[in-house]
Amino acid sequence: MEHTIAAISTPNGIGGMGVIRISGENALDVAQSVFISVSGKKLTEMKGYTASFGKIADNGEIIDEAVALVFRAPHSYTGEDVVEISCHGGIYLTRRVLRAVLSHGAKPAQGGEFTKRAFLNGKMGLTEAESVMDIISASGSQSARAALSAMEGSLRKRIDSVRNELIGLAAHLSAWADYPEEEIPEIDEDTLRSGLEKCRKELEKLLSTYDAGKIMREGVDTVIAGRPNVGKSTIMNLLAGCERSIVTDIPGTTRDIIEETVMLGNVPLRLSDTAGLRNTDDVVESIGVKKAKERLLSAGLIFAVFDASAELTVEDRELIDLLENAPAVAIINKTDLDSRIDSEYIKSRVGHTVFISAKNDKDTDELEKAVEEIAGTSELDTSQGILANERQYNDAQSALASVEEALSALEMGITFDAVTIVIEDAINCLLELTGERVTDTVVDQVFSHFCVGK
Repeated sequence: MEHTIAAISTPNGIGGMGVIRISGENALDVAQSVFISVSGKKLTEMKGYTASFGKIADNGEIIDEAVALVFRAPHSYTGEDVVEISCHGGIYLTRRVLRAVLSHGAKPAQGGEFTKRAFLNGKMGLTEAESVMDIISASGSQSARAALSAMEGSLRKRIDSVRNELIGLAAHLSAWADYPEEEIPEIDEDTLRSGLEKCRKELEKLLSTYDAGKIMREGVDTVIAGRPNVGKSTIMNLLAGCERSIVTDIPGTTRDIIEETVMLGNVPLRLSDTAGLRNTDDVVESIGVKKAKERLLSAGLIFAVFDASAELTVEDRELIDLLENAPAVAIINKTDLDSRIDSEYIKSRVGHTVFISAKNDKDTDELEKAVEEIAGTSELDTSQGILANERQYNDAQSALASVEEALSALEMGITFDAVTIVIEDAINCLLELTGERVTDTVVDQVFSHFCVGK
């Protein structure tokens, strides 16, 4: 028997309300031990999906007013009896109520233990369970939609369609080999190849969503680079929505790296405003320039800023050379001034070029469009289900490798028995992906990343 667990399910801080969740076979008894209903009705007598108003008490001391919401197994989040106690928010009160609950028989829940129980009790698959934390941590509307879509089973459906195709092929091959007396028609090579090609294309399509999905969820390290006084700090402040970097007409004002996380469209950017790239005798500034160049080499995205009112300098051209084969957007700033820059040269060297006046404009639509094209999020259909993490990616990649091995075996004229074994390997990889065939170690690893209370 699993012990009854409890945890605070709302953020640890001051708020209008706090929720303590209790789950397990004795959840109703534990909650009843600390809850006094105004109506006099006991929680153990209540039906599922009903609530009661009352007070929380511990050893005769009234702690707070509260509402207790009862869920009966199996119709609850975890599939067990669940009680959620809603009290006034605040660090002290929620912890005090939790302490009372724990003193009457519940055990502290571990990270992700409620969702882990939901998975183990068949309330959701592993991909749906993993999407729960993605919903909680979503930083933008697109990442939230992707996580919600996955929780509703969109990713599972894509995986199941491939798996069912493979199972159909393997079943036919096995039946033909094992029961020759039944006169089961032999599957022809063209049909087998066609089915495997269909699975390969779908797995390749699924894997292609991973990089864009990861950027959408986790963001991308973005460096704002350029020579002094081209408007890097102004662009930083524009994107941050506040004065994050000091802006002056004095070259070399920014000497260290200023960092800020912002949302540009649906892409989170971890922005770094760096020192102006130039040769300088100033010891402190030269350290900042060195740091800026180091950041350029490791950046996931570069905003290379140029001054539209000035001709390209040696420093500008050196920066353009550094952008070769790098994910970058050339930002030609100060378009409110007379143009003297060779913009055609920049366009010929940098794949994405946008024109703005960071000082006067608040419109970043063109920059947003360029970033989404580079990140691959502009064409990403989150409703179709996308891979959410490295575990899912590795399992899908292994399944693809097995499908490709089966196709190669066909080309080499290897017997259908051997092809069947490789197809079954692909099926096993997909079963691991969905959690239908997964080790305890993998399950523990998945839920170790969850917050306590979920």
